[in-house]
Amino acid sequence: MSATHTLAARLGARARTGGPKDDDRGPELLEHALGWILVVLVAVLVTRAGLM
Repeated sequence: MSATHTLAARLGARARTGGPKDDDRGPELLEHALGWILVVLVAVLVTRAGLM
């Protein structure tokens, strides 16, 4: 086995990148709803301003 394979075996199957953990996801439904509301609001403003 090479040194890379040995190191990967010691560290585990997956190395963490520092991102959020699976249990730190937060209120996803609220984030999605607010995101879509923002998209619709920007689309309405762009249309009303005559930019599209």
